[in-house]
Amino acid sequence: METELSKSLGVAHALFGFTPFPAVAAAITRAGGFGVLGAVRYTAPDDLRRDLDWLAEHCDGLPYGLDVVMPARRAGVPGSAAPTEAEVEALIPEGHRQFVRDVLARHGVPELADGEGSGWRITGWMEQVARSQLDVAFDYPIKLLANALGPPPVDVVTRAHDHGVRVAALAGSARHARRHADAGIDVVVAQGYEAGGHTGEIASMVLTPEVVDAVDPLPVLAAGGIGSGRQIAAALALGAQGVWLGSLWLTTTEADLHSRALTEKLLAAGSGDTVRSRALTGKPARQLRTEWTDAWDDPAGPGALPMPLQGLLVAEAVTRIQKHDVVPLLGTPVGQIVGRMTSERSVQEVVDDLTRGFERAVEAVNRIAGRE
Repeated sequence: METELSKSLGVAHALFGFTPFPAVAAAITRAGGFGVLGAVRYTAPDDLRRDLDWLAEHCDGLPYGLDVVMPARRAGVPGSAAPTEAEVEALIPEGHRQFVRDVLARHGVPELADGEGSGWRITGWMEQVARSQLDVAFDYPIKLLANALGPPPVDVVTRAHDHGVRVAALAGSARHARRHADAGIDVVVAQGYEAGGHTGEIASMVLTPEVVDAVDPLPVLAAGGIGSGRQIAAALALGAQGVWLGSLWLTTTEADLHSRALTEKLLAAGSGDTVRSRALTGKPARQLRTEWTDAWDDPAGPGALPMPLQGLLVAEAVTRIQKHDVVPLLGTPVGQIVGRMTSERSVQEVVDDLTRGFERAVEAVNRIAGRE
């Protein structure tokens, strides 16, 4: 399952696996794919350095990448080019804080213990935090830097190229993809409506060929709704040079969700059990539908705040929900492919299933085309 892009990166399979878990990223790379570690949850550079040290030791010298979040549009503090976390958090209205307290109280969610911080404290949406992550990342032999919300700033692209690192950016439309190409991006990830996390409104079957045509000859990775070898074959037939997979790894044995209840919810969920909601970050992100997302999407509620305010607002609440396994509120970003995630398997088993399925799909198409 090789393409020009996978060959140029030195990987056996054109499978690019995004994950917040270092053990999963390393396992993807060792299985012949390209593991990409998500950095957004790292609030301290030393924590990222620790896990990149671990990743470098467990990838057997094979290539891997890093995914950061530097949103092109975010809430700002007037008169401050680089606001502190406290300055940004001061913009959160009291009414929204009370709404969070009310939802948690209705579900009897316990408080955190004294001195216990929020484990879900996402400040990586803030540009200065993402830049501190890059200061760490370029000390390591990463081969790809991906940005989840549009192209990173021009100086970041230049800095990556100076380190010999290719830059990828996710796009939800051909218009966005052309903007990425103009910004000097090396790889465009066409992320369809079905995908987990931040998505646009165009389905993968329509989006992928549109993006391929829009940025030719740049390589394109297809993302969203891909969880089988047949779907990978379809993506490559649409012109993609690989696939970008994220949700599929959440129920692997190497994943560390810290919640058996959440794993069981994922295994039981169908493809119709997700929703695009602003509840988590302030931007539309596909996730499990829960009573938490329902509360935020209710027109009677205050509505989500823009990024990064929403993420800061709900950080402690999400930590409390996860820590105490409050099942009605418990969720995670995940795509519609969750309906295929019905058992826990190792990363190697998932990759083997994908490659075998791809081979069968290609053989079937060859028979239809009269080539066998």
